[in-house]
Amino acid sequence: MSDSAGIEYGTRSDTGRVRENNEDSSCIAPELNLFVLSDGMGGQASGEIASRLTTETVVAHCRDAEQNPALPLIGGRLEGISDATNRLVSAVRLANRVVHKAAKRDAAQAGMGATVVAVVVNGERVSLAHVGDSRAYRLRNGELERLTQDHSFIAEQVRHGLMTEQDAANSNLQNVLLRALGAEAEVEVEAGEEVLMEGDTILLCSDGLTHELSDAQIAGALGDADDPQEAADRLVDLANEAGGEDNITVIVVRSAPRLVGTISKIGKWFRGS
Repeated sequence: MSDSAGIEYGTRSDTGRVRENNEDSSCIAPELNLFVLSDGMGGQASGEIASRLTTETVVAHCRDAEQNPALPLIGGRLEGISDATNRLVSAVRLANRVVHKAAKRDAAQAGMGATVVAVVVNGERVSLAHVGDSRAYRLRNGELERLTQDHSFIAEQVRHGLMTEQDAANSNLQNVLLRALGAEAEVEVEAGEEVLMEGDTILLCSDGLTHELSDAQIAGALGDADDPQEAADRLVDLANEAGGEDNITVIVVRSAPRLVGTISKIGKWFRGS
């Protein structure tokens, strides 16, 4: 799929080969160039509820702000980042409150929570917000770069040099999160801004993908695909072929080549010849 701003995107979510239900959720608002992905947790149907509440709340808040730019930010403004990024952080904070209240209100949903990773593409700038271990990557000129740091026990051990990447990959503590939506009434949201260059690809994914595929495999699937939907389908298929032990959800966003100016120049050359 594509929009008028030169952004192409594709998405796919799959239960995987082991789980009985899909606790992942994704939501896209093409008119805002907003892409949101969440991985729920809590057992039974709680994880599904938490992730759906997360993605729907983030999109609804950003749409409300588009209609009313004076809409107050949830939790106040962060310095050093743009209005667009602050709005995305506000939306994630609101989602945390919504999930937390839902978990407190219904005993059957006690303890449910969710990760979230969300981006807004605004021209050549990407606003990014995330909580948990769902990730964002950027593929540029064949090189894959992770744009987020996992808020997990294992990732923290690796960052402090207490565990190797190999040890982390084999650990049974991979699902222990240090930060998630719904756990507390307030949450610290990690935010950032990145430059989007022509031909760049942004990947949002749940850990069902990254636990099955290496960075090299992810980069290869993104780089070989003709379009974002093909890339999304290929990534999910590969993760399932590797075992599919968890739900797998991906959103692939690509900055399409800007051909309008080139085509216009060619037209002028032909008209002038």
